Amino acid sequence: MGVNYKCLGIIDFVTPINTLERFFLCIELVTVLTEHITYADKPWMKSYKVGPYKLPKTMKPYPKIPVSRFLDDTAIEFPDNIACTFIAGEYRTDITYSALKLQVDKLATALDALGVKKGDRVATILPSCPQFIISDYAIMKIGAIHVPLSILHKAPEVLYELKESGTETVISSFRRLERIEAIKDEIRLKNVIYTPVPIFPDYSIPETKVLPNIANLHRLEELIEKSDNNPPTVEINPTEDLALLPFTGGTTGIPKATMLTHYNITTNVIQSVQWMMHPLRAGIKSKAAALICLPIFHQAGHFLMHAGISWGLRGFLIDGRDLLLITDIINEYRPFIVGGVPTHYMLLLDNPNLKKMPIFFFSGAAALPHDVAEKWEKKVGTPLSEGYGMTEACAVTHMNPSGLSKVTGFMLKVKRSVGVPVADTEVRIINLETGKEVPFGEPGELWIRGPQVMKGYWPIVGKGLQNGGWLATGDVAKMDEDGYFYIVDRIKDMINVSGMKVYSQTVDDVLHGHPAVSLAGVIGVQDPERPGSERVKAFIALKEEYKEKVTADDILQYCKENLPSYAVPKFIEFRDSLPLTPVMKLDKKMLREEDQ
Repeated sequence: MGVNYKCLGIIDFVTPINTLERFFLCIELVTVLTEHITYADKPWMKSYKVGPYKLPKTMKPYPKIPVSRFLDDTAIEFPDNIACTFIAGEYRTDITYSALKLQVDKLATALDALGVKKGDRVATILPSCPQFIISDYAIMKIGAIHVPLSILHKAPEVLYELKESGTETVISSFRRLERIEAIKDEIRLKNVIYTPVPIFPDYSIPETKVLPNIANLHRLEELIEKSDNNPPTVEINPTEDLALLPFTGGTTGIPKATMLTHYNITTNVIQSVQWMMHPLRAGIKSKAAALICLPIFHQAGHFLMHAGISWGLRGFLIDGRDLLLITDIINEYRPFIVGGVPTHYMLLLDNPNLKKMPIFFFSGAAALPHDVAEKWEKKVGTPLSEGYGMTEACAVTHMNPSGLSKVTGFMLKVKRSVGVPVADTEVRIINLETGKEVPFGEPGELWIRGPQVMKGYWPIVGKGLQNGGWLATGDVAKMDEDGYFYIVDRIKDMINVSGMKVYSQTVDDVLHGHPAVSLAGVIGVQDPERPGSERVKAFIALKEEYKEKVTADDILQYCKENLPSYAVPKFIEFRDSLPLTPVMKLDKKMLREEDQ
């Protein structure tokens, strides 16, 4: 008895002690050791594995190459592979990598002839289609900066982002020329290039259609056809020169342009998808297909596009709202990777034609309710793997390898988590009040640093970053003992109920566990009885077969059984549908605006 030992020292087990005392001494020593491990020690590395295969702890050194090298190299190595299959209604086209590169090079030559130079900003207003890929790579090849705009933007939003970025050349679908025509007198545009995209309703330009009165108007297909295959040689510094300027609401909701370099983008592809698929690369590279359900003008879809091209995959480009088409492609072509958002999988669960199959289904861009993930695995036979990232970090900071382990048959149980930080990514979780790191397992704001993190918000290097290059994400997260991370909520979505923090995502998860709920989300509304306090309000879209059968009291009773009393919604509003963002995420900002 009376054993002496120092913290972080060695217990002298030679000294006679009973088994119970030895047990508690071991527990105490493990606790002391754990308390001295910090986020800087990267405890998640112990979970760097896919089934029996260990994942690399680093992917360094990363090549310093322009983004266009992804396509150039793949077109040389796999020229006859199909690069993309575009399907819209009855329209379908396949493009090989060699044909894609030829069109990119010819458009790059044409843009140079139109006076587009290195550093110029070129915006696109295009849906997921081959023309987007061609424009993207052509712009970057000549050292210009691609500014992808949402096709859902109205004229004022288009004007704001064109002015903010200083864009003077726009490549647009024919249908969206009217928005450019509406703002043409408020902004100087040197070139406007249009293309008819066969996605409803603009399958073609009617012969009698009069083009808008826009100066320097060119048709994309004519530029490519008439141009030589002679793109200019441009010196690009991958670590310094910008490739992409996507707009994001960030943590404030005000659209800001995010400065992403060539190195940010190429590194993020290598440190995430190529890293996690590393043990399986021989069976995936140039042999697999990917179904991209997110619009590729959105950063998540854009990232998946680059990742697929980097390994010579066949990418299926579709309108992500066409759930029947998504199901048909999954059943017929069995793509190895399917990338979507939680709403896709919630809605697909109701499709009886979806079959069981060993496909890597990946969910990102929004929180994935646990109940949805469990129902999906039961229905399809393979798990929904989840990831996390931000536009400010190219796209990906965390991926969940446990889902891929289950697909390959090497893991019995999947962790319901956004996963572990991808290779060469540093992470901290910071107390919102003290600014200090929280202990493992406790929630705080997620901070990230790595080669994928932006240079800053346009046009100031470092703007939006903390000292040392850290990106404060605005998300509340926590980490478990295996180094897996869990997103608790967006800071701006947290609800203050009489001083108690209600994480809206937790309430969302509970609501999605009710069998009658198709889609749900909660927001905080002002409490008229307590200034500065809020009440929880839930918006719910019921499944068709439950409409007129389930009442607000039914939902409230379910919440009372599954939530603490202060988190139970005070108001329930049923709607036929809920507002979604362009990537089919629930738009809580819109819900708050509509509820004013």
